[in-house]
Amino acid sequence: MTESRPEQAAGMEHSAQPTLPLSLMDRASAEVEQAIAERDVRGSFMRIGRGPQIEVSRHAEMIAAAGMSRLAEPGDVHARALIEVLGLCDAYEFVSGSTALVVANLQQAVSELLESWGSKPGKRHLADAVSGWRARVNHDAVLDSVRQINRLGGGVLTAHHQGWPTQLNDLGMMAPFCLWWRGSLEPHDWPLQKSMVSIVGSRDASAYGNSVAIDLGSGIADKGLTVISGGAYGIDAMAHRGALTVDDQNFRMPTMAVMAGGLDRFYPVGNSDLLQDICARGVLLSETPPGTAPTRWRFLQRNRIIAALSESTVVVEARWRSGALSTAHHAVELGRSLGAVPGPVTAATSQGTLKLIKEGAELVRDAQDVALLMGHHDGYLPTETDLPFMKSESRAHDQLSANDLMLLDALPVRGWADVDSLSVASGLNVGAVLSGLSRFNGQGLAESKNGLWRKRASPSNRTPSA
Repeated sequence: MTESRPEQAAGMEHSAQPTLPLSLMDRASAEVEQAIAERDVRGSFMRIGRGPQIEVSRHAEMIAAAGMSRLAEPGDVHARALIEVLGLCDAYEFVSGSTALVVANLQQAVSELLESWGSKPGKRHLADAVSGWRARVNHDAVLDSVRQINRLGGGVLTAHHQGWPTQLNDLGMMAPFCLWWRGSLEPHDWPLQKSMVSIVGSRDASAYGNSVAIDLGSGIADKGLTVISGGAYGIDAMAHRGALTVDDQNFRMPTMAVMAGGLDRFYPVGNSDLLQDICARGVLLSETPPGTAPTRWRFLQRNRIIAALSESTVVVEARWRSGALSTAHHAVELGRSLGAVPGPVTAATSQGTLKLIKEGAELVRDAQDVALLMGHHDGYLPTETDLPFMKSESRAHDQLSANDLMLLDALPVRGWADVDSLSVASGLNVGAVLSGLSRFNGQGLAESKNGLWRKRASPSNRTPSA
């Protein structure tokens, strides 16, 4: 029986890539090796600190971050703690370039840091974590992944590069080591957090949910805001599609998709055309390198990035235990505003959103409600006629006073009535009746004949003439 390779077992497929002579990545790799050679590596690890600071190129840092994103799963707090203790390049070298044991003071430093973050390190020792990471070590594969993302028109972004979305730092110990990206815009041209909103929901969305999602996506992008979602079937796809309907050449980033696997392949396959369109007019992001397969854990961890990138998160449809609710919970934990679209109380796909609204999420009906949720007021005050299906013709008696409403009710529809009988029927004195009838005559609500009065028939109620 053939033994599977460690990286394949971890869902990280790798095929050999041709070497690029004198490429930037070859030079960056050489810089990593030179930086490591210039350090007292053993002393650095034994001291449990960053050691003497030396100049490390951003290329070296980028390769180290890319390497860590391959070795550790998204959201691995042990990997984050090791990086905080040793520094990024030292941490990567400790795992990938040596067989050094996890000494007691390193374990203690990492454990103390995890405890300060509220984690419980006792469930998993650092030595166990390092052993798992080392089973995935393949430095050549890291370099190949970096070359591959560059061929796809993207790159690797770290926290010290220009364009890094600083709002991701709000994730603290859960922040990604780097972002792999591909798309139409360089990171320094990406929108700011205040212009980004997440639209998420069920994969098995109803026709109602799909319709709302595409309307929200279109309306939000039409306001010059960027729609972020996960590229999945259902609500995600409809939100992306809605945003892409905006045909404003001056708007450079209508939508962004955060993926759970590597960006070398589009997943789900059924959304390949959509994801290609997002590449052409927006950006695809992932915290995992090319060759990484999407898994249930990676999908769940991806949701924290969607929430962190955005100013607000809106859930369109969600079942009681929907994965979209994890995005909502991350948004709340990060202090982001949260909205939810109500749905039928009898629909399973609405139970999650109704729960969110009951717990305090803002009720969202349309793109204007989303703009309000994000703090984009622009002097707007919501009215009942904002939604197309709520619009109706204004009625002349909508603004009548209480007295005029009582007089209008007293007027006969058929037959005629004099002023005295109208006074009795309405409970108003004769003066108030005469004043009201004069207003009604001007408004087309009443008509008179020989001193008698009746309601004027509306056009729809009049009997057609022969």
